[in-house]
Amino acid sequence: MNWITSLFLGALFLNLIIEVWLNIRHQFHIGRHRDQVPDDFKEAVSLEAHQKAADYSRAKLRLGRSIMFFDAALIFVMTIGGGFQEIYTFWQSVEIGNMWQEVSFLVSVMLIMSILHLPFAIMSTFRIEEEFGFNKTTAGKFVSDLIKQWLLMMALGLPLIWAILNIMNAYIDQAWWFYTWVVWMAFQLVLMWAYPIWIAPIFNKFTPLEDEEMKQRITSLLDRTGFESNGIFVMDGSSRSGHGNAYFTGFGKNKRIVFFDTLLETLNADEVEAVLAHELGHFKHGHIRKRLIEGSVLSLAGLALLGWLIQLPEFYTGLGMQDQSSAIALLLFMTAIPIMFFFMGPIEALKSRKHEFEADAFAAQHVGAEHLISALLKMYRDNASTLTPDPMHSAYHDSHPPAKIRIDHLKSLEKE
Repeated sequence: MNWITSLFLGALFLNLIIEVWLNIRHQFHIGRHRDQVPDDFKEAVSLEAHQKAADYSRAKLRLGRSIMFFDAALIFVMTIGGGFQEIYTFWQSVEIGNMWQEVSFLVSVMLIMSILHLPFAIMSTFRIEEEFGFNKTTAGKFVSDLIKQWLLMMALGLPLIWAILNIMNAYIDQAWWFYTWVVWMAFQLVLMWAYPIWIAPIFNKFTPLEDEEMKQRITSLLDRTGFESNGIFVMDGSSRSGHGNAYFTGFGKNKRIVFFDTLLETLNADEVEAVLAHELGHFKHGHIRKRLIEGSVLSLAGLALLGWLIQLPEFYTGLGMQDQSSAIALLLFMTAIPIMFFFMGPIEALKSRKHEFEADAFAAQHVGAEHLISALLKMYRDNASTLTPDPMHSAYHDSHPPAKIRIDHLKSLEKE
């Protein structure tokens, strides 16, 4: 053991303890409030729907707790236990050239980790989602989606990994981390641009919105708020799930507005317009741009940190590796950094909740708070979202404010 090992294991187990404690708190808090609908929601949510949300949330928490223990054990086995080293040793014995040995090592690790998590995905989809009436995915579609994901990972990941490893090897004694950052940011921007047109349609069907009245209302809202999009589309979300949502995707001239068909079946025209106005608020307040800039700065700082760590022998030995290479350094870094900086999660959640309040205020200004309130109440009910989250769990994890706090904020805007 060295200082890297101690720091890594300390963060791994501290994170596990905090997450399990919060998970259990959340489960018991929801259970204690299961048999009574909060006063503010009694008119919109029945006791039956409230109890369904409580049971659904607790079922997901139980599965989530199993995943926490599994992930902690898997990471320990792969790092300190020598799992990554065994995979690397195997590829070193395959005569395909040094660069492709390194690329194959990273790709195989990603595939192995994906396969090992597959049972949890199956349990989530075909047990929990099925039990509560949300799953619309067939076994064939599940397998098809999985194959598509793996092929897409190969098509996009292989060239990226090959390019980054070549940069690392060619400029290892120079500012390779800066050149890598440039490639990484370019890749992300191209991916954001290409996603709505080339990637999303691989998994779902997107059709132009046909409701002329709704289209006119949305066009009017876009004009009032000075927003341009490359189309308004309906996604066949019901082919996989009963959950409903809406989102923006892409950037530049490729921005698209997307509604789940399940959402349009539930909300009326005023409520759909309010949900869209909320999403527009994120753009008008620059939330997407701010997150992109923040992510780029953190990526640069992280790669600069890796530029220092890659020179330290204890970085490799402290995380269970006997060999040293650019591919190993990259994998260890991607594995260790999220664990060692787990405390950033609550900070990001806090900023996200602030952004949600700002987007709600924008929607209230342009459409009316009452319409967004009624839309949210329906979405909480239909998506079986708990109305009684544990405050500490919510503060640590939730990217959106709890239902009561969010509704109260909108009601205060309604009075202004």
